[in-house]
Parts: sequence; structure tokens; C-alpha cells
Amino acid sequence: MRRSKALLVLAVLATTAGLGIPSATAAPQSISDSIAGGALSGRDLVELSETTRLADRRALVTGDRVISMSDATGLYPATGWHIRGEMGGIWTPPVKLLDGLWFAVDGNWLGADVAATKYTTGWGYQRFDYAGSDGVSVGRLDYAPDGARANVIGLTLRSDSRRTVKLAMDAHSELMPNYPWGWTTPSAADVNLADTGGYANGTLNFREKGASPGLGAHDYAAVVGSSARPSAHQLGPNHRGPQDPAVVCPAEGEAPPKCDDSAFGKGTGGRLSYDVSLQPGRATTVWFTVAGSDRGPAAARAEFARASKNPVAALRSKVDDRRDLAGNTKVDLPGDRLLQQSVEWSKQNLADSVQEPHDLKLRDVDEGRAYPEPVGTLDEARFYGAGFPDYPWMFGTDGEYTAFAAVAAGQFDPIKSHLRGLRDVSEIVNEGSGKLVHEIVHTGDVYFGANDDAGNTDETVKFPSAVALVWRWTGDDRFRDDLYDFTVRNLRYVDATLDADGDGWLEGLGNVERPGMGEEKLDSTAYFIRGLLDLADMAASKGDDATATWASDKAAALQSRFEQTWWTPGDANAYAESIDDPENPANDNAAVFQRHWTGVSPMEIELPGGSPLASGEHGQAALAQREKDCYTGEFGLYHTGSGPTSAPEGNPGPSCDSVVSTVKSERSTFSLNTGVMAVAEGNFGRLGPQRTYTDGNARIQLDPSVWETPGAMPEIAPSPDFPANIDRPMYDRSMSLQAWGAYGILWPVVHQHLGVAPDLGNGRLSVVPQLPEGQRRIAGSDIQLGKGSVDVEVWRDGNRLSTKVDVDRLRADLTVGAVLPAGKQPVKVTFNGRSVDFEVVSTARGDEVRAAVHKDGKLEVSFR
Repeated sequence: MRRSKALLVLAVLATTAGLGIPSATAAPQSISDSIAGGALSGRDLVELSETTRLADRRALVTGDRVISMSDATGLYPATGWHIRGEMGGIWTPPVKLLDGLWFAVDGNWLGADVAATKYTTGWGYQRFDYAGSDGVSVGRLDYAPDGARANVIGLTLRSDSRRTVKLAMDAHSELMPNYPWGWTTPSAADVNLADTGGYANGTLNFREKGASPGLGAHDYAAVVGSSARPSAHQLGPNHRGPQDPAVVCPAEGEAPPKCDDSAFGKGTGGRLSYDVSLQPGRATTVWFTVAGSDRGPAAARAEFARASKNPVAALRSKVDDRRDLAGNTKVDLPGDRLLQQSVEWSKQNLADSVQEPHDLKLRDVDEGRAYPEPVGTLDEARFYGAGFPDYPWMFGTDGEYTAFAAVAAGQFDPIKSHLRGLRDVSEIVNEGSGKLVHEIVHTGDVYFGANDDAGNTDETVKFPSAVALVWRWTGDDRFRDDLYDFTVRNLRYVDATLDADGDGWLEGLGNVERPGMGEEKLDSTAYFIRGLLDLADMAASKGDDATATWASDKAAALQSRFEQTWWTPGDANAYAESIDDPENPANDNAAVFQRHWTGVSPMEIELPGGSPLASGEHGQAALAQREKDCYTGEFGLYHTGSGPTSAPEGNPGPSCDSVVSTVKSERSTFSLNTGVMAVAEGNFGRLGPQRTYTDGNARIQLDPSVWETPGAMPEIAPSPDFPANIDRPMYDRSMSLQAWGAYGILWPVVHQHLGVAPDLGNGRLSVVPQLPEGQRRIAGSDIQLGKGSVDVEVWRDGNRLSTKVDVDRLRADLTVGAVLPAGKQPVKVTFNGRSVDFEVVSTARGDEVRAAVHKDGKLEVSFR
């Protein structure tokens, strides 16, 4: 089933003709031969390009130890808001190295004097094309080798005649940690010291050494140089290329629409100049490396030497690794090429999000109000960074949603490491209580989620489900065993400490916190029930009967009261997002309905065995209500829907019910909210309406009329209450890449459409696909399961459904089936041409035909 590298990339290419969206296609051989002087020659490259408003778009390239953000011209405006204006530039977390790197050819700065004409994202790299000037053309390629604390840039020059050009490179340092932030105590301004600059051995060398209030002694260093020998150098306080003199953003308050530096900045600069000989018609590439460390100049020089040794080989390795990654979960969706393309780019988005800081010093900073001594350390943590540029660190809830996308993509190792990292930090900071921390910066600073915080209850109760999910997809009992004790204590903790009134519904913070909400939240409740059942499943597999009984009995008791307690009276057709109305404390468990996206969670979660938590009647009604324009916009589900409200500012937008809410609408469309809604629709077999939400997330990633950065799914879509990122200042934007949105793409396709439902921990695999409405065929191959994989192909021919399954290197009891079209009944079922015993099971998705089989083959279901 595994194909050659050349074939596997071509196999995922698809046309989106008629949709107005360009397909990501293999670059012509002439282009791949020309990139960086032929560094990628012979490779089939998948790319997306943009030519408009390049100065208004953010450009991102990452490695697991590097983050680099510029604009799409290759200039470096002040970006981000955690440390206002400083979250862009070049980082090797937890420290920033440079504000930016600028290039000039014969005195003309690229991106300013010489216009950028095209920005291109590829798998593992990015490219900038510039207009020709005086017979010289220039292209730039950026990448970050995984495992290295370095950003590598190839500048390729071509000339129509023999000549020597003057090439200049400016670099401006900003050595600083990514915590503290702009508003915390201490603040970034308090801890950031002045950088010093020097020149040695053809490189610029920057350093910040000293002791800051609270932060203590540190020694940060950066090295910048190239594969060529400079003919001259300069040092000075500026050196920002065409961005001198710098427009400086204040630390807070009103600011110019575009800035070059921030009030936090204390960097310095330098220039390296080169004489580059060009031959007519021949490409010449000069490779530049930015490397650094938080362990002093010697470590920075070692990183520089390693990354500079063979930049072409490292680039090829990076691209080849990404092409290999693309070979997992290959899908063919003839009726939805946009979704197919989004699957491919979502796998790359996940890989782009992986981070690996070392030497984390763990402390609870009490939401920025304290900076105590560390309570412990962690040698390293590897995880999916939540979002770039302002949330590139480790989160609980982000990782728990991203886990579903990760397993569907076959990216098991990063999500295993992510969950272990959350456990490790939580155990140290929360002293073994079982409570999960929320947000851990690369430094090891825990901003929120310590024992004394109200905490995100939902994060703690979701953790056992994330562990169970990975265990089922991998069959890895050692992983289960490693995290099992912590998952038990997760749920024991919330049961003992977050149910003060003893009603079983947990208090504490959920995914949404707004004025007027009750103490007990719907999402925490729904995820608690699922978490209990997932824990019971793992406990049973280990022979821990006491835990299995406790968890399953408690879940059953809560389920028996769920619908009566949480369904909103009246015409809202919705579950209340919280109960225990703070305005009516005597009215225990009174519903508080505010139209938040978390109202979808009872339909979104899937319990062991495959059913959602919501009842069939209420789930269908609630989803139909959420599809209306009071909840759903062009790109998906709003954070908070519109309708009657007692809020003094009123509630713009249409009304779909008569229930009066206490808050105004927030018609901002997050990629997570939309993903949650897509999954909920699929759980109830509503694949027609589901397409609104899969299309929404795919379009903000792939539609040139919408995207900011080609191929990157952002945190928030253009919405009535959230103007598009591209129209906002660079220091006031949502994330250009947010990992959790992939949940709403990969999980619906792999788990719901193709029906892949492994339970390898218990030795079972079920494949019961559902063809989306109006489609005749879908297929997926190399879907990773444990140490093997499965291929699935589904098609309809008249009144016959066929499911073909090919399992490779996998031992599990296999069930194959199909979801029947509504109102249809099976009349004949065969497997590999022979009649087979089957059952028809009524589920939230519809009637499922299921047959227990013992080998690969094709199931055919004739129906009427």
C-alpha cells in the first residue's frame, strides 16, 4: 500500500475547477529545478501562491525549534500582541533572536525598492519572488531545519550578463524571552536588557547577558552569517534595511497602523556586505543562517555551524520528511475536492505547529501577577503549539481537540508527547492533585490552571478521553499505562473538589466564560460524562474493576438526568450552556441560555460505542437550530448567536427564538467552533448540512479571496464582529495558523465519511462509512492504525453500496459495514461475493449495516 515518494505526492493533487479556488499542484519541473539554484531539483513540490496585498499578509515558517514570521514581501513589521509588536521576527523559543533580516541588491532593498511579486508556501518552506531590476532577478527561500535552532534563507540571483553585484544584509537583534509579557508582573519591559553587537569570523554576533528583576541571570546569543565571505561589515543601533528609521509602537494604547519596532525593544544591529559574481543564465544562491541559544554564545555558534554546514541537504531532508508525512491519510473525494485539498494542507498545518523547547523552568505565575522561584524543571517538551504568532506554546484544551486531527492524520508521536507533557507539568505545578494546567509557555511558566485557579474544568475532564483516543488508534498499552494513574486522578479530583452542591454537575470554568453564566457549565458536564466512560473502558482493559465500576456508574447516573436538567425550556431548541442562575440562587439548576458555541458539545462528543451524548430528538433539533443565520455565518458557527437579550448594548443580528439572553451576540467565527459543529453534524449523519462547516474551515485556509497566508487555517474567520485579519494592524490580529481547526477537517473525513473507528486497545476495528449526500465515491489510503494501516473505498451504484477494506500489518477483529440512505432497508449483503451474516443497527447517523468479517475484502449491500 505504501507508494513511492514521487507517486504519493501526485496522488493527492486535485483540481478545484469551478470553485474559484486554485488547486495545490505539483510545481512544474522547471520551477522545482530553479528554486534555490536547483536545491529541490527532481522533487514534486506542492505549493500555493499569492500575488496581491503582500505587505498586508503574514508569512510563517517553522521548525520544531524555530518560529519565523515576516510579511509576505519579506519585510518584518512589528507583529503580535502578547508582547506588543515583538511576536514576529525570528525566534528559537523560548528566546527571540532578531526583529528581522533584510536584503539589498546594488543598494535596492528587496520588498521595498524592489517589489515582491509573489509569495508561495510549500510543504516545509516558503518562497518570495521579486521583480527584476537592471537585468538581475532575485528569489528567496526560507526554511527551518527540524532539530536545529536556526532559520535558513537562500537568496538566489540571476543575471542576463556577467557582472558583480553588491549584496547587503541587515540584521536587527531583539534577544528576549517569550515570557513575561507586556502586561504581566514583571513585564517584558522589566526583564528585557539591552543587546550588544559584534563581528567575528564573517558573522554578526548579538548577546544579552545579565540579570533581570525576577528573571535572574541569563545569557542569550544570536549569530548571523552566510555561505559567502563578507567584503565589509557595519555595527550600529539600527540596521533594519528599508524600515529605518523605525516607527515604534507604544506598549499599549493608540498606535500607528503599522510599526517597525516596539517600546519593549532594546536590540541593536549590523550589516554584512558581499560582492557576488554572477554568470549569464546561471543561478547563484547565497545561503544565510540565523541561529541562537539561551545558553550563551558558544551554544549559538554551534547551532550556526550545524545549520550552515549543508543547507541544501537540510532543505531536501525537510521537504522529503513533509512529503513522507503527506503519504499518510491520502484521500480521494471526487465530490468535494476542496475538502480533499484541505485534508492535505491540514496535515501540513499540524506538522508546522510542532514545537520542542528544552529546559523548562516550571512555575505558576498566577495569570501574570507573580513570578516565584521554579517549583521544578522539565528537560524538554514536544507538543502542538496552539497558534502563531501569539500562542505557539502548549495548551490543555487546544491539544485535546487537536488530538482528534492528529490521530486521523497518523501523527501519533507528537500527540503522545503533547499529552505526556501536559501530565508532567501538571504533576509538578499542581503537586499531584490530578488537575490539568491550562497554558504553559516555552519558558515553563504556567499562566493559568494551577490548583488555586478556578481552572478550566473541561480541560481536566477531557484529558482521559484524549488518552483513550490515542490508545484506541495506536493500541499502545504502554502509553495507556504511563498516563492511566493521572487520568484516574483527573476525574477523582474534579469529583471531590468541583461539586460543592453534590448534584454531580461540576463547577468551575469551561471553554466560555461570560457575565451571567451559572457555576456549572454544559461543556464540562458533557466532557465529564465522556471522560468517565473512557476511563471506565481503560480501567476495564487493565482489570481495575473498582475504577471501572465507579466511573461507569457515575456516568450512568449523570446521563439519566442530563436531558431533563440541561435542555432549555421554550422555543430555543438548545441545551443551556450553564445552570445555577447566579441571579436566582434559590432556583437550583436553573438553565442559563446565552447561545454560546459550547451548546453544541452534547452533539459533538462521541461516547464509547459510537453514540453522541445528546438524545436523537434533542440533538437533531439543536443542530437544525444552529444551522440558522442567528448562529451560522458564511464561514461557520459564531462564538455566540444572536437573539433577544437584556444586555444594555442590544443584540445585532437575526433572532431564531424568543428566549431572552443576558449577553449580546459575538458573531465571530472561530475555526474551532466551526470544527466542533462539523463533527456534531457528522455524529448525527447530517452530512449535507455538515458541508457548510467543512467548507467554512477549508475556505479560510485555501480560498484566495479569504486566506491571509496561503494554506494556513487561522484562528478566526472574517465575520460580522471580526474584520478580516488582513485589514487589521499586524499587532492586533488573531492567529494566522491555529492547530485546532484541523479537527473539523480530518476527523469528519476519516472517522465519519470513511467510517474508520479503531479500538485497537481492545483488539477491534470497525469501518462503517457514510457517503456524503449527492456523492458516489470516496476513498482513503494509508490511514495509520497502530503499526499498520487501512485503505477504505466506498461507492454507490444504483441501489447498491460497496465498502472495500484493505488492512495492512494489523491484527484486530474487523467489522465492515455502511450507513444506509434514509428510509432504505437491506435486501442482500455479501462479502467477497458470498452471503454474510449481518445486523442492522439504528444509530444517530442512521441505520448501519454491520458484518463481522475475518479478512480484507469488499462488502456489498443491496437495498430498497
